Amino acid sequence: MTIGKVFAFSFAALGFTAAYPAISQAETINIFCSSSGIELQLCKEGSEAWAKESGNTVKITTMPANWDDVLSLYQQLLSAQSTDVDVMILDGVWVGPLKSHLLDLKDALPAGTIDKFFPSAVAAGTVGGKFVATPWYMDTGLLFYRKDLLDKYGAKVPETWADLTTTAQLVQDGERKAGNDKMWGYVWQGRAYEGLVCNATEWFASSGAGTFIDADGKITIDTPEAKEMLKTAAGWAGTISPAGVLNYDEEGSRGVFQNGDAVFMRNWAYAWSLANGTDSAIKDKVGVAPLPKGAKGQHVGIDGAAYLGVSKYSTHPKEAAALVAYLAGEKEEKRRAIAGSYIPSISSLFSDADVLKAIPFLTTAKAAFENVVTRPTSVTGSDYPRVSTEISNNIHSALATPATSDTAIDDLASKLDALKSRGGW
Repeated sequence: MTIGKVFAFSFAALGFTAAYPAISQAETINIFCSSSGIELQLCKEGSEAWAKESGNTVKITTMPANWDDVLSLYQQLLSAQSTDVDVMILDGVWVGPLKSHLLDLKDALPAGTIDKFFPSAVAAGTVGGKFVATPWYMDTGLLFYRKDLLDKYGAKVPETWADLTTTAQLVQDGERKAGNDKMWGYVWQGRAYEGLVCNATEWFASSGAGTFIDADGKITIDTPEAKEMLKTAAGWAGTISPAGVLNYDEEGSRGVFQNGDAVFMRNWAYAWSLANGTDSAIKDKVGVAPLPKGAKGQHVGIDGAAYLGVSKYSTHPKEAAALVAYLAGEKEEKRRAIAGSYIPSISSLFSDADVLKAIPFLTTAKAAFENVVTRPTSVTGSDYPRVSTEISNNIHSALATPATSDTAIDDLASKLDALKSRGGW
């Protein structure tokens, strides 16, 4: 079964094939690479470097820009036992739903490889004793801010969400009075997709409202703290955030911030190198901090680690595992950290001088990992895609119609309870 048969829209490989001399027993390995930011370039470069060293070739297939479409594509291909899939980039929340289709890499990787990764990431990539997802890079939600503008207005990096709202409004108003009518206070990911689930989980967990579902499967979202936080967030669109933020993903919000038209931005670590690129309007003007917290909460960030997996149906599992080992190896992770600000999954690189020079906020990011929160993937299992859809659609509706924020929480709790009853978790 081919990709074209299972995915209707034009999801074709870009045709990037490493043109290295053919050798005996050379194989072609197909790897799915993200298309966001500079990820495609780095994934292509790393894969082709492995091909050159190993004498194999690689075929790069770009994932859909909307990551919500990727899991369903993987599920279709893997359920059909397609041989078009060798190596896949995996969001941590996909590991559970795809576990039965992924190769156990415990004995397929070089000895000692797994011990180099952060234990929490190894645990997240292990299901039922099988190591099915290799940590590729760590990540968590971070607050990017304009150092120059905070200095200009004598403002501090916000500690709380209330501080962020006030400071964003202060600087936005001041800049508009000075003639910059495009300036906004805060940009984030408000579209109804997984990115909004991440943002909302951070809002609630940092405000003492817990998460949507706890580790025992209990629905925990119906609290006064959650309602208050959602009311705060619902007040951002059209005031300190553009109304269009409700259609923003990571790249949409980054575009506004990097163009110099926002004071604050919530995004992932990859945005650092791009914000400081030679073509960036805000080069050398950006700071990074943990996300704000509620009055009674603590700073948290969502666990956004990415993984690499090998399909059980690959006709070249040995070579596919070798590619994974190369991409998640110290040399390649260091290159990606320096070139793209991707936070390494190998703990020793956190003290590497070259990496620290390229990612000066790495100490901040490491501190953020101490309070990471996770989405309820383990407890909900294969039901998680439906859980995620209910959360993102419900929260998005409340953001679009602020007056309904209280009832939206009640409605979401009811819908999650119904999913729990049907799913038995």
